Order: sequence, then structure tokens, then C-alpha cells
Amino acid sequence: MIQKVGVVGAGTMGSGIAALLASAGIPVVLLDIPGKEDRNEVAKRGLERALKARPAAFMDPDLARYVEIGNTEDHLDKLRDCDWVVEAIIEKPEPKRALYERLEGLLKPTAIVSSNTSGIPMRVLLEGRSEGFRKRFLGTHFFNPPRYLHLLELIPTPETDPGVLKEIQRFGERILGKGTVLAKDSPGFIANRLGVFGMVQAVRLMEKHGLSIDEVDALTGPLLGRPNSATFRTADLTGLDVLKLVTEELAQATGEDFALPEWVLRLVAEGRLGEKTGAGFYKRVNGEIHTLDYRTLEYAPRAKVELPELKALRDLPLTERLPKVVELPGKYGAFLRELFARTAHYTLEKAPEIAYDLVSVDQALEWGFGWEEGPFKNMDALGLEGLKALLAEHGLPEPELLKRAQGAFYRNGTHLGFDGAYHPLPKREGVISLKALKSEGKTLLEGKEAALIDLGDGVALLEFRTKMNAIGEGVIRTLQKSLEYVEAKGYLGLVIGNEDPRAFSAGANLALILSSAQEGDWDELALAVRQFQKASMSLRYSPFPVVVAPFGLTLGGGAEFTLHADAVQAHAELYMGLVEAGVGLLPAGGGTKEMLLRFTGELAPYEEADPFEGVKRAFNLIALAKTSTSALEARKLGFLRDRDRISMNRDFLIADAKRRVLELVPDYRPPLPPRIRVLGSEALGNLRYAVWAFREAGEITDHDMRIGLEIAQVLTGGEGPAREVSEGDLLDLEREAFLRLLGTRKTQERIAHTLKTGKPLRN
Repeated sequence: MIQKVGVVGAGTMGSGIAALLASAGIPVVLLDIPGKEDRNEVAKRGLERALKARPAAFMDPDLARYVEIGNTEDHLDKLRDCDWVVEAIIEKPEPKRALYERLEGLLKPTAIVSSNTSGIPMRVLLEGRSEGFRKRFLGTHFFNPPRYLHLLELIPTPETDPGVLKEIQRFGERILGKGTVLAKDSPGFIANRLGVFGMVQAVRLMEKHGLSIDEVDALTGPLLGRPNSATFRTADLTGLDVLKLVTEELAQATGEDFALPEWVLRLVAEGRLGEKTGAGFYKRVNGEIHTLDYRTLEYAPRAKVELPELKALRDLPLTERLPKVVELPGKYGAFLRELFARTAHYTLEKAPEIAYDLVSVDQALEWGFGWEEGPFKNMDALGLEGLKALLAEHGLPEPELLKRAQGAFYRNGTHLGFDGAYHPLPKREGVISLKALKSEGKTLLEGKEAALIDLGDGVALLEFRTKMNAIGEGVIRTLQKSLEYVEAKGYLGLVIGNEDPRAFSAGANLALILSSAQEGDWDELALAVRQFQKASMSLRYSPFPVVVAPFGLTLGGGAEFTLHADAVQAHAELYMGLVEAGVGLLPAGGGTKEMLLRFTGELAPYEEADPFEGVKRAFNLIALAKTSTSALEARKLGFLRDRDRISMNRDFLIADAKRRVLELVPDYRPPLPPRIRVLGSEALGNLRYAVWAFREAGEITDHDMRIGLEIAQVLTGGEGPAREVSEGDLLDLEREAFLRLLGTRKTQERIAHTLKTGKPLRN
């Protein structure tokens, strides 16, 4: 069991790995070379860099206390009781081998040692080491930033003990939340070898086909199922100096042509390295993004690439989009056809050399470079006959792997092996795939906006299917039907979750709300809010356990559903908040009531505690639309309770939520409705004064003040003495305040602005 980890090397990668380990609750020793004035200053700077990193390297900055710093001359002994030591020092074999020599005589016999090298072969690093050391050694290649990129490439040697590999794989997946892929001990391993080749090809083909940087990034991002950062923005984020170093190392190690154009090397020489230096392929000028003209090396305002053909393709599923992408007319189509042909050909040629199977290749690009689908899935989407024609068009010979494929690389739950036979897709223990369950006919109820799926063992799952999983009438209707179905059919419990890559739920359907308000359908709106509240409360009082499995964006109504579950199984990357104030509203699906109930309830056992502190905490959370940057912060803010659990790995989230339901079943009883003490006029006066003070200081607008006063009205129960009220009383106040705010011109302007721009409006 790995209970303590050492990280040697406090650079960007080493400090990021240490932050990830600490975020997972693992004590870490972080060492680097001695400094001159302060012997620990290099490691200290690494830790400070991780604390200041944006996006944040730590899931909770308080967890930096798990990291103990030191230097490699005075404090190597601190590694003596570590179960795993990760080496992340300079990318040269000699210093790494010298470190291993020192570690070999120091570490306990069971300690695992790994290198985070991005490309140096393990066999080179192991020269001179004993048999015992070799058995406990492997490569563990994290991707930057370690917290956010899912991929962890594991590079065992022929001598690596299978038990060591199994333990690192388990720890990487369950504790650190990584998708682990086994890679062969070849230069660049899998993801960098193929991903960097593709980036170099895109740069070269841009020049060949007469495109601009803006055009290439428009063509090589979401259009191809790749991240928004596409090619050049990704390079800016990584660093042009890093790109230069990696391409040079790959060229030297493989003998292949990875050379970057001369103008890119000139940018590096001039210190234009991307995001970290303020300029690279892009540059921010007075808040605007300017793009490099590679012919002149000057910057000009970014040009939007708008073509009717591109617009028509964007909303199609990737499998339908790709065949049409390579048929685009003109220079865009010519560029994309050649890019697809060259990268597919290289992948087909190199896959057996760098990976153990093509599934690993797809996972490596999906998890390490953020591709929606890996290269072999993309080739299947294009069609293998079309791929052969594309290769022939560009004078590329048909690779052996393509000759062996019988119609597709993936067929009926199998994949083509490098031996030419088809093998069952590897099953990942503890992972439930909704896509697979749906293909097996496990859908119980289905509507346009949501569906109920059988997870097995008497547990069902409600899946939202709207854009960003927004909650509207269809979702609420299917939720109610699902609750009735689960009870009637004798299911044990319900999970609410989905496999969307970005959002559990971005909240209520704002476009529908705005449209109804503008048309004056107030009776319908009042009924809709009442139905939303009823849906939230039905999660709380169903006769069986309901577990919500939130992840990513969990906002507004999505957060309110989460708050009313019996238990929550959250993914570590949880961005949860009651953000209604940002669009001029307040939470009216029970969220305002629930935060008051929670925060005042926490203080109830303490007679000397001032209950107004609970009211104030709820007010600040809602009025400021606070959103967590992780599940750990969500717990601090009060969105998650101590009994709610966190899954580090999104892949296991649904299975973990199902297991939580089964744990709750044996002695489950729905809770009794509580009575809630509201503080009335005195507390309302205090909150009014605070809101007015902020307005007088010019820190909020008149409409912000209006929103704040409505929130205060609900949280205090309004005018009158301190008294006990029911949940229903507070839900009535929520609903009335919501409708009053929705009826104002300024709130409608805020909603319209957010729908159009995705950003809040302060009016």
C-alpha cells in the first residue's frame, strides 16, 4: 500500500504532482537541489508556484500542509519511509542515474521508484542498477497540469515486478483519479509521440496550404473533436520552448523528422514562448487577443473564421461530422484531408511499436490531449475504404495494420489486435458505462430530455440529455415518472448522473424562462417553479435512497437537485454553485431554503451560538453566487456534507454512486420534514443594512441591491417575530421572490446577456 510519496524535482511537473498527491490526502516529501541562501529555496519556490498556479494545482490550498519540503543534499533521508518515489528532475540520463544510485542504498526494500521522464527510455535510466531496484522501477509519465489531464502513462520494463505495476495502476486510478495506459519503452511513449507529430504536421501544412494561425485553430479544435485550444493555443499553453525541446528529443531518439519551421525557432530565440511570457503564437493586447502572422512575425487582431460549411457541421455528432469534414471545398478541405491522411498513416505505422493495443492508443490521445475520440475511432468514423483512398491520394502506402482490419478497427465489442485477430474490449473493473448499458437494451424509460437506465442489482439511473443538461419541463416530467417507476417496480434506489464530458447540469433552461416572462405567462411560470420545487423535494422524501453523482459544472438547479439527495457521490473536479444572482434571480428550487436549513442546523446544538451567523453564511453564499473550484472546496462552502463522498476518478463515479445506494438500502427511512426557525424582522433589518452599506460604497448596483433584499426576505422569513416555519413556507417565499425578480426589466436583460455571451451582466 502506498501511504507516503517522495517527489524529487520541484519544477512545474514535480510540484504539480506533489499538489495532486496532497489533494488526494497523501503526505508528500518534495525535494530539489540546495539553494544558496536558503538551502530549501528551490523546493519552496516549487511549492509556492503550485499554490499560485492558475488553474489551481491544489484542490484545496490548505492541503499544502501535506507537503514537506527539503533539498537533495541534506534531506534525502526524508525519503527513507516513502512507499513510492517519483523522480521529476532535469531531462538528462546522467543526473537521473546518479540520483537512483543514491536512492538504492537508502530506500526500504519495498519502495517503488519511477521516473516522470517524457521520453528517455527506461533501459537507459536503469544502467548500473541492481536486480532488486530494477524490479521496483518503472516509468510514470504524468501530463501537465497533473491535476487536470487524465492520462498517466505507465512504462514497465521487462524486469518490472507485475505486483509493482498493479499497485501503481490501482493507486493512479483510484487515489489520483488517473486513466492509466500501459506504453512500450519507446521514445515519446504513446501520447507525445503521436500528438506532437500531429502538431508538427499542422504547422507545416498551414504553410503549404496558405492558411493562417487563426484558420488552423478553427479547423483543428472542436470541429475534429479536439479541445478549444486546438493546435497553436495548445502550444502557447504548453510553452514553445517545451515544444522545441520535445521535438528535438523525438527527432534525436527516433531518427524521424520532427523539425519545426525556422520562424517557430526564431520565436523561441526571441523569448516569445507563449502564455508564460505573454506572447507566442498569440498575444493579449489591451484585453484583446492578437494573432501572429508567421510571415512577418507581427501580431494583428484575431480573425474569426466563419464559413457556412463549418457552421453546418458543428452540431453534428463526431462520427457524422468527420466524413463531411474531409469533403470540405477549397483550401480548408485540402488542409484537413492531408492532415488526416498523414497523422492516420503515422499512427497506423507506429502503434505496434509504441503500444500494446490500439485501445491504449485511443485512450492516450483522449486522456492526454483531450480528444473526444481517439485516432482509431476517428478512422472508423471516416470508414476504412475512405481512409485507403485518402492515403492513396497523398501517395502514402497502405500500412500492414490497415490491411489486417476487416471493415473496422472496432467491431461488436471487439478490437483489432496487432496480431491480426479481434479481441474482446478490455473491461475495467469498477467502471460502469452508460453507453454500453444503452446498447445492451437497459433503458427503462426514455424521453427526449432524459432517460431511466437499469444499472443492475436493483439500482436505476436517471440521465439528463439536454444541452449542458439544462433542467426543463421534460427533465422534471421524466424525473417524476422515474421515481414512480422505481417504486412501482421494486427497485432499491436511484442514481442521478450522466457521462457528459463537461456538465452534470448547468441549471434551469434560462431561454425558456426568459421567453415565458417576455410573453407574460406568469401563471405558467409560477406552476413551473412550483413543479421544480416539488421535484427537488421528491428527491428528499422518496421511499428509497437517491444518490446524486455531480461533476464538472453543477450550477443553479443542478446544484439544488444535488443538495436534496440522500447522499452525494461527487467527482473531485466539481464546480458547484447557486449562481442565480448572476442572472438577477435567486435559487427557487429549494436551494435558498436548503442552505438556511443546513447552516442554522449546524449551529443548533450550541446554545451559545448566534443563529444569525448561519443566516449570514447562507446570504453570502447565495448573494455572491459562490462556486466551488473542487469537491473539497464544495465541502468547505457547505454544498457537500461530511457524509457525502468524493471519487477522484470520474470513470468510477457512477459505479461508486451505485454502491452508495446499496449501502443505504438496508435501514433506509426517508427523513421527517423539519421545522425551521427563522429570525424575522431583526435579522432582516441587519441584512438590509449590510446591503445598503454595500450600495452606498458603490460596490453593488441598484439591481444587485434589489436581489440582495429579496434573498434576505427569504432567509429571515420576512417581517415579523422569530418563529418556526415549515419547508413549504420557505418554498413559497422563494417562489414569490423569484417571480418578482423575473418580472423586472433588469433581470430579463441579465438573462438575455448571459444567453448571448455566456458572461454575467452588471446592470
